Amino acid sequence: MTGEMTEPGGPERAARPPSRRALREARMRRRAMAIATLSTAVVVALIVILVPMAPGWERVQRSFFNGEVFAKTFPGLLQAFLTDIMIFAWCAPMIAVLGLLIALARDARSPALFPLRLFGTIYNDAFRGVPVILVIYLVGFGIPGLGLPRPWNSPYIWGTVAVVLTYSAYVAEVYRTGIESIHESQRAAATSLGLSHWDVMRYVVLPQAIRRVIPANMNLLIALQKDVALLSFIGPVEVLRQAGVYKSLLANFTPYLGAALIFLAVTVPATRWVDRLIARQNAARS
Repeated sequence: MTGEMTEPGGPERAARPPSRRALREARMRRRAMAIATLSTAVVVALIVILVPMAPGWERVQRSFFNGEVFAKTFPGLLQAFLTDIMIFAWCAPMIAVLGLLIALARDARSPALFPLRLFGTIYNDAFRGVPVILVIYLVGFGIPGLGLPRPWNSPYIWGTVAVVLTYSAYVAEVYRTGIESIHESQRAAATSLGLSHWDVMRYVVLPQAIRRVIPANMNLLIALQKDVALLSFIGPVEVLRQAGVYKSLLANFTPYLGAALIFLAVTVPATRWVDRLIARQNAARS
């Protein structure tokens, strides 16, 4: 008798058939998946069929999709991409630190620190209002034009300065958004405990704000990885410039396709990871 007894809601509950709502939602998911698969297959089929029918397809295929040129140049492009990674690696921490300092300057609340707050506002407005490529040209060609001795006329140095100045403005705004998202009552509570403004910022506001803006800053890092290629216009031989060299030597545009694939191999996984971070953050808030 004891072995035949079951607890209420035990095996009987586990064996209960799914509800009509659950079955309906499952059917809708299967239908949506089938429609998405079918529409994708139709679009791909149309591209595969119609594009080769274009009058200039053979010429485009030779110029942009040449397998022999791709195999010959791709190893060199990978080697040049290490320069992109190197520049990104030393720019990213400098941008994070400078962006945080600018955000703190904009959050300064003491009347005596108003000039600092004004500087942060002007800095952000200026560098977010000018395209990255223009800042790179102005800094990368303008400062070495002063006749500085080596190594202070290096395009790597001034290209880095241009990228850091520009991206720090964007990162500062992201930090400022995170700082302002912390409710004012938390500042008031910390102040009532005797903490100074900077202690409140250090121990209460910043730890929460930085966690909240991690996904947004990761998106900026992905953009930074791509915009590092713009430094090729002032001299550094990275993947974009190397692709241009191969294009000139071989009279073929396929190296640009190889460079694009290298960037995609880095940015697409990073973007999916950021999407997961955002979804996890939204789930934690709900």
